[in-house]
Formats: sequence, structure tokens, C-alpha cells
Amino acid sequence: MKTVSIIGGGNLGGAIANGLVNSNILAPSQLIVTRRKVELLKHLTEQGVQVYSDNIKAAKKADIIILCVKPYNAESILTEIKNELDGQLLISTVSGISTQQMRDWVGNNVSILRAMPNTAAEVEESLTCLSGDVNEEEFNQAEELFQAIGRTVRIQENLMEAATVLGACGIAYVLRFMRAMVQGGIQIGFDSQTATEIVNQTVLGAAKLLDQTNSHPEHEIDKVTTPKGCTIAGLNEMEHNGFSSALIKGITKSYDEI
Repeated sequence: MKTVSIIGGGNLGGAIANGLVNSNILAPSQLIVTRRKVELLKHLTEQGVQVYSDNIKAAKKADIIILCVKPYNAESILTEIKNELDGQLLISTVSGISTQQMRDWVGNNVSILRAMPNTAAEVEESLTCLSGDVNEEEFNQAEELFQAIGRTVRIQENLMEAATVLGACGIAYVLRFMRAMVQGGIQIGFDSQTATEIVNQTVLGAAKLLDQTNSHPEHEIDKVTTPKGCTIAGLNEMEHNGFSSALIKGITKSYDEI
């Protein structure tokens, strides 16, 4: 693996950095991370990662650049490092900024690919959607990098915003659902720690069940719903109060806001 620079070591960039270090796909010295407040990345420095506040320096030393900044900062940062781009692979995790927009800002001296991982990269369980007009070798390099922190899926660029909502924002949706389950568990008698342990393993088990059996959710739901039983009573009460509808509306609302 070549030298990788993550420009923007915030929540997502920091999660990717932590995941890459833990995965051992590259030596810590091959990883560069930038952030204005470098003291917040002390844990990475202690592991041998190069940490700078200078984006230009990071871009100049990198073979692969992962851009992890807010959309409103993308143009200024890409313009800042433009003169250091010469043959690198630029991977942008910035939502709502197309490949063509970035090409207009930086020119043709760099290959550009878009990626949408999520913060589960920190524990090497991200789902990263990838798209871009790059050659197969460059695509393979990107896949190797992001497969070290989870799974990858190749998609068309016109689906990248949808991928942002379903895969990246989706982490927050699932966590909100889990928090509500914990709160319900507390109300029916569990302490917070025990309720959290039960919910965490239940959600993990449900995800693995679908993933490893290729089963449909409704098929697995049918297995645990019996006539006049407590499961179907609870599910129906949730649906009467708009559970599925609220989730679908939330997803589409997020998509409209990108």
C-alpha cells in the first residue's frame, strides 16, 4: 500500500484513520492525517501516524489522498492543494460534490474517485460505496483500501447521494432506533447497562442473520410472530403509530436536503 493522506481528520476522517491503523493494511508511517487542531489526533501520533495541520504538505507527500471535509470547505481546500496534485488518486468522501465539479477545481493532473463510507470504519465494519471514472488498477487500489475497514460496493455516481443517506446517515438512524429500544427496555424493568447489552447483541444478530442467510426481513419476522402473540401485538402498535412510514420519510427527507 502506498502513502495515504486523509485531509480532514474529523469524525469520519478520524474513523477511517483509526480503522486503517487497526487493519494493518499499511504501516502507521504510511498514513498522514490533517486537522486544524492536531492535538485532537494525539492518539494517532502516538501510534506513529504523521499528523499535520498543513494540507499542502500532506497532499505533496501522498500517493492516495482521501478528502474528508464538509461540503462547504471542499472547493477552498482543493484549490489550496491544487498545485501539489500530480498523478495521485484523489478519493472524495464529500457528499453533494460531483466528480466534474472537483475536476473543474483541480484540473486533469489527478484521478478522481468518490467514496461514501461510514463511521463504522473505526471498527472495520464500514460499508463504502465507490464510483468514479478511473482505470481498473486505481479502482482496485481504492477497494483494497476501503475493504480493510469493511465492505465495498461499486455504484453509479448518480446514486452517490442516495448512498450517503442510506449508508452514512443510516448509521444515525439505526443508532436512534437502538436508543429507543434501550429506553423501552428500561421502562419494562432492565437497568441501562443490561438493556444496552441486550439491544446491541439483538441488532448485531439480526444483521448477521440477514447477511449470512440472504433471507428477507419479513421471512425472519414471520418466524417470531405467532397468532395473538406479543411480537405481532408490538409490531402492529408500532405500525399504527407510523414506524415504517416515519423511517421512510426520514430517509427521503435527508435525500432532499443534500
